[in-house]
Amino acid sequence: MSTVFVSVGSNVAPEKHIHRGLDILRQHYGELQLSPVYRTEAVGFEGEDFLNLALAFNTDDHVDEVVEALDEIENQCGRVRGEARFGPRTLDLDLLLFDDLIIDRPDLTVPRDEILSYAFVLRPLADLAPELLHPVEGKCMAALWSELSVNAPKLIPVDVTF
Repeated sequence: MSTVFVSVGSNVAPEKHIHRGLDILRQHYGELQLSPVYRTEAVGFEGEDFLNLALAFNTDDHVDEVVEALDEIENQCGRVRGEARFGPRTLDLDLLLFDDLIIDRPDLTVPRDEILSYAFVLRPLADLAPELLHPVEGKCMAALWSELSVNAPKLIPVDVTF
């Protein structure tokens, strides 16, 4: 059984799309552990604020099956993939960690690089699993957040239950 960590974000009807995505994830993987939810400004483009959180679940699926499932759930929630890397999202589900697996392929990088560079990814992950070690850096998520938070953009806690 592997433990999987996923970053969740949306800035298009975010409560609706995150709720639907989490429902589908629960149907597929069972119990989910959820971090607090944060409101953050759009990064890389002008747009509505995002709601972001991190989640964890256990699975016997192979990492590629999990990535495929996350992509399919995004599609079910109306995700439109375009040329622009940064843009509005109905639902964004990014695989952050899969146990302590390290993968560096053209189609998949685990742990996901954004853990170390984006507050909206690291803060919820550090809230969810503060003692979890980054498999490359060898530091726990709480320590990584402590380092990044010094210059991090503002994250506003949101009182919403999924």
